[in-house]
Amino acid sequence: MTDYRPDPALLAKAETLTEALPYLQRYAGSTFVVKYGGHAMGDPELARDFAEDVVLLKAVGINPVVVHGGGPQIGAMLKASGVESKFVDGLRVTDEATMKVAEMVLSGQINKEIVAWIARAGGRAVGISGKDGRLVTATKMKHPTHDLGLVGEIDHVDTTVLDTISRAGMIPVVAPIGIGKDGESYNINADTMAGFLAIATGAERLFLLTDVAGVLDKQKALLTDLTPSQINLLQTDGTISGGMIPKLQTCIDAVEGGVDAAVILDGRVPHAMLIEIFTKQGAGTLVRLG
Repeated sequence: MTDYRPDPALLAKAETLTEALPYLQRYAGSTFVVKYGGHAMGDPELARDFAEDVVLLKAVGINPVVVHGGGPQIGAMLKASGVESKFVDGLRVTDEATMKVAEMVLSGQINKEIVAWIARAGGRAVGISGKDGRLVTATKMKHPTHDLGLVGEIDHVDTTVLDTISRAGMIPVVAPIGIGKDGESYNINADTMAGFLAIATGAERLFLLTDVAGVLDKQKALLTDLTPSQINLLQTDGTISGGMIPKLQTCIDAVEGGVDAAVILDGRVPHAMLIEIFTKQGAGTLVRLG
């Protein structure tokens, strides 16, 4: 457990990228699944840094798979279209009109923006959704009290399209939309999709980039390493609450499903992934089996 005060020297771009190379090469051949979301997606400088980091991972032989969110952008487009957003337990109720907007924003706008940032950084990326190649098949989520509409639960992951893209030397960028048995679209939580893809690809790491430093204790100090049993205790005593609970459950599911480690990181910190990977203090909260 350490106070969350990143060393400014670690954030120096040149030092970060240069010093990372020897350490990153030990992961050559591994898959890293990265959920990219939060306000970092709307900051051009952070988007550029993120793209550079992903391109660097690919350059040293790691196979990055990017899964992105887009909740704020969907909300803004719905508002502009005169469609009211409704939420139940943090999930957007998704009728057909909302689903059309969500798919347009996620697959048509955000996905291609990330592909473009990676291209500017010297990489090659392919933007897809869970519908492409039937990567993610889903069914309607059942809620005990509400009809959530076209919110989906993942039934199956077929990594063929991801494997094909990665073997071709390119980086898959995945929008969190699944496909039903009859071809219908389902809105899927991006953290959840990233966790499922990490398990299905046998990923070494799952990174959840968000708008918080990680898991904080009651004194607001960063908890840098947690096990599933420790997480359960922190949830019981109220240290962990709200939106952090489902994120940590995704991490638990991932490591119990075979992923070596899952990390919650602050995507607003430049090069947060590299800092986490190759420095002893890291940059977020790492979850591993005890």
